[in-house]
Amino acid sequence: MASLDDIRALLGEPRFGWSDPAPWHRLEEELGIVFPDDFREFCDAYGPVRINNQVHTTHPGVAHGNLGRLIRCDIEAWAHAPEDMVTQPVGTGPGELFPWGSAASGETMFFRVPKDASEAWSVFVYESDEGEFLEYAMSFGDWMLAYVRGEDVGVCSRNFAPEGPFFQPIG
Repeated sequence: MASLDDIRALLGEPRFGWSDPAPWHRLEEELGIVFPDDFREFCDAYGPVRINNQVHTTHPGVAHGNLGRLIRCDIEAWAHAPEDMVTQPVGTGPGELFPWGSAASGETMFFRVPKDASEAWSVFVYESDEGEFLEYAMSFGDWMLAYVRGEDVGVCSRNFAPEGPFFQPIG
């Protein structure tokens, strides 16, 4: 499994440095889930961030770029999407997909909530051009490392980061 150090080596030193777990606990209680540890670690290090001027993710502890607001708004939007577009259940229940990020190129990134404790989290990407959900049976850290390396994980960074991976804090 990829570590934050692996991602940091390619992306650069984070500047956010959040250490208070309280906003995570509140959001997890509200949504009835526990976020993957590697996702929390990444968000706590980088905060609300845009990677390669393309992938955008947020944090639950800030007013601007609030992760809870993003998740609630995106779940609501998917609830009103045309039926033929929603081929996977979107929500925070077991087996459902919940959004954690988006891309300037139109994709939405999701986690599938494990159905039970023995099942691993996986990353899904809604590929807007193709109109389909693509599953990546890997951890968030592995997915993010593949993305910053320029590998095809539903969101391709090569056109957005021709000089190499980079990030910009949001807010």
